Amino acid sequence: MIILITGVGGPAGSSLARQLHERGHQVIGVDMTPVPDEHLGLFLQVPAARDVSYVPALRQIIKQQHVTLVIPTVSEELPILAMDQNRELLESTGATILLSSETSIRIADDKYLTMLVLTDDHVPTPDFVRGDLYGRPSVAGFLPHQYAIVKPRVSRGGRGVRLLASSQLTDGSQEMSASDLVQRFAPGREFAPMLFRNPDNGKVDVCVVVEKTELREGLIGNAVSVQRCEFDATTAHVAQVARAAVASLDLVGPVDLDIRLTDEGQPVVLEINARFGANSAAAPELVDSVLQYASLHAPGKVGNA
Repeated sequence: MIILITGVGGPAGSSLARQLHERGHQVIGVDMTPVPDEHLGLFLQVPAARDVSYVPALRQIIKQQHVTLVIPTVSEELPILAMDQNRELLESTGATILLSSETSIRIADDKYLTMLVLTDDHVPTPDFVRGDLYGRPSVAGFLPHQYAIVKPRVSRGGRGVRLLASSQLTDGSQEMSASDLVQRFAPGREFAPMLFRNPDNGKVDVCVVVEKTELREGLIGNAVSVQRCEFDATTAHVAQVARAAVASLDLVGPVDLDIRLTDEGQPVVLEINARFGANSAAAPELVDSVLQYASLHAPGKVGNA
């Protein structure tokens, strides 16, 4: 199978390139800057995702290289690729593009909208509020705990995330706006469940829970190391919440979540990425499910347009 990975220089893309190469597939990688990677059969440089020439350039590569499967791994490009006209342009090549709907990706891309939809569907989340609303009388006391997280509503990875003491939120020293999300800090263990939800039937074919055993900034940040979890009551609860969250946003394909435990041991969803994450090597069955789905939808298969 000829597989194209976008953002191949990033943690998610490079991990996927290695896994797919080890399975014997021809891997084509694209990125904004050159990426030397022994697992790539071919690397091609592309414009930034927001450049108007990005989608046409991607389509030309897919067509010229006879790509079977396209796996996007960059958060910023997902809302662009999921737009109806762009998706149709790429899929006109005959390649399978693993993307959720434009609406689902738009919600997952915005952490505040994600919290609103999950809460509406009774999926557990930390207490939260939009940055410009924090401190107003109606919500001033919603964060009684010692710490809170302030993060950009739209961001990639742990960029711009701040762990603040409650006093820092109330003394006026921290600037916040409508582009920020404030969440109550959940102090318990942090997990990164990974799922594959089948676009054909909406069933979750794979759900693997890993625990983040070390974080880049101590209490917060991207995972430095993870450990695959044994099945127990806690991880079963985390998996249940992860499944409910993915169904709530109606995401399909590979999905990566951040979930932490509260003081009471309740798993709460911090955010959702509608793509492969950096830890997919800990869940090889996730890649296997993607490949199985793609093989069933390859050009020439019965029922495939």
